[in-house]
Amino acid sequence: MRAWAIPVWVTYPRTVADGLRLIRELGELTGAPERAAAILAELEPLSERVRAASAARPAVDVFYAIWRGPYMTVNADTYINDVLTVCGGRNVFADRPERYPTVTLAEIAARRPRVILLPDEPFRFRQTHVADFAPYSDVPAVREGRIHLVDGKPYAWHGPRVGEALRTLPALLTSRR
Repeated sequence: MRAWAIPVWVTYPRTVADGLRLIRELGELTGAPERAAAILAELEPLSERVRAASAARPAVDVFYAIWRGPYMTVNADTYINDVLTVCGGRNVFADRPERYPTVTLAEIAARRPRVILLPDEPFRFRQTHVADFAPYSDVPAVREGRIHLVDGKPYAWHGPRVGEALRTLPALLTSRR
């Protein structure tokens, strides 16, 4: 595209802060800096409040699935991981070297997450998939009924959608159900 003199803008945000910077950059690139500033006027203080609140309490161990058959998740070098961290979660597979590691149900159980998040994308998790975890009743998330079906866009799509994750995820992590 560049060879044809078509402007190309490449992004690769891996953190919430990167995603917020991206909003500002996109506003500049598209001639809409005021619109970007208005979006950021809500998201930047929200992000700061959520970070501060999360720092004041112990992190909650979380398993975030991205695929089933086989199960896959994310490591520390992903935007999803940072969204979890900002909101007070600790990704139980952050230490894996692969960005999107394949994991077994037994490996998930061994990491003992307190919360399991099953998004509707890229794999469309549904209520029937919660049963996959039933044999692992000693896992805190299973025992306490803290397996949540969630809209995946706020967790994985950088940009303004992060506001929904910042507003809802902390409560999913700290609630008793």
